[in-house]
Amino acid sequence: MTLDELNSLDPGNIGSWPLPIRMVVIAVVCAAIGYATFHYDINPQLADLEEVEKEEITLKGTFEVKQKKAANLEALTEQLAEMKQSFGDMIRQLPDKTEVAGLIVDISQTGLAAGLEFKLFKPGKEKPAEFYSELPISITVVGDYHQLGEFVSGIAALPRIVTTHDISIQKSDKDGTGAALIMKATAKTYRALDEEEEG
Repeated sequence: MTLDELNSLDPGNIGSWPLPIRMVVIAVVCAAIGYATFHYDINPQLADLEEVEKEEITLKGTFEVKQKKAANLEALTEQLAEMKQSFGDMIRQLPDKTEVAGLIVDISQTGLAAGLEFKLFKPGKEKPAEFYSELPISITVVGDYHQLGEFVSGIAALPRIVTTHDISIQKSDKDGTGAALIMKATAKTYRALDEEEEG
């Protein structure tokens, strides 16, 4: 087809054009429509789809974490209830101001009942903490191995919380046999703070 024939084509009557030219025009129009559709419609939707897929992965991860927590919720609730119960039991084991003096007497009575001789029994200065106060008692006692063991066991068996710290044991020549021992220790007892003392 010559250039003159192309120039003589009637744009108002495309049906009269030769078949190869009509095919080329149809291919060009289809390509233009395809490009415009992809560029202005499909491409933005693909970008949106990619964003939604990323969000889906994030949400799935969040869901899995929450699902694991939900699956363990009953066990965690039971554990929390047990911890609250245990904490409440421990708080009830802390004496108040009026009971501290009796507890100090209980500690000294435990030592005497074990057959120990007290060389030192000196309550120290109270040290307040968050919800309790710690009262250290310096103790020096003389007795044999079994008496010392009975004393420490007796302290552990008291109905209130008493802990023993900084224990040192040495030989004593008091009885001449070398069986007597001197034990120096700090017994710590605790008391619950009053509401006005807390904070």
